[in-house]
Amino acid sequence: MKLSHIAFTLLLSFAPFYSTSAQTRAELRDSLANASEILSYHPDSLELRLRKASWNMRLEQWQYARDEYDYVLRRDPDNIAALFYRAYVNEQQKRYKFARLDYEHLLYIVPGNFEASLGLALLNQKDSRYTEALNQINLLVSQHPDSALAYAARGGIEAERGMYDLAEYDYGKAIELDPSNTDYYLNRADIRLKMKHKKEAREDLDAAVAHGAIRANLNLWYKKCK
Repeated sequence: MKLSHIAFTLLLSFAPFYSTSAQTRAELRDSLANASEILSYHPDSLELRLRKASWNMRLEQWQYARDEYDYVLRRDPDNIAALFYRAYVNEQQKRYKFARLDYEHLLYIVPGNFEASLGLALLNQKDSRYTEALNQINLLVSQHPDSALAYAARGGIEAERGMYDLAEYDYGKAIELDPSNTDYYLNRADIRLKMKHKKEAREDLDAAVAHGAIRANLNLWYKKCK
């Protein structure tokens, strides 16, 4: 699970307004148009603005989404959902300083919030603040030892830094806690291939297939295991 995918998974797990159903872009645009029309009759509704912004985000209309979150936060500076979403949007726009401020404000309001803490750790990794990222993710794992996502996130950070032994261990812990997650097997397989552990990498690929991954999509990976 790459860091960008972890961040998106985190976003989906956090937000009540963020639909996870599979939709075409045309369907998304229709949903956005409907949300915009309803909002035009109730322009002061913060809930409707959050809902519209969620469709802007799904369409990767980052500036439009940020405008909505700015509006909400001008009127409700401690709105947790708006802070979390705007941090993510700022990150997509590479406005790392502003994303960090939003995460930190959220953590000031809700100390120890899992989603904000993980988001901040991933942001620091992306912004090359490696020591901070590792310190934060280590603290998060110690605070949430039953969270597969926390271990996977630490494994992703370690893998990006070439710390393959540690990353292999952390993905193993994530698998223990969430054995049906195919991303964890695939990422450990990738790490094991980098370590030249081809037999173990193939075992991970087989486990991913057993849990629903499409084998045909992994042919290149299987070839690397030979």
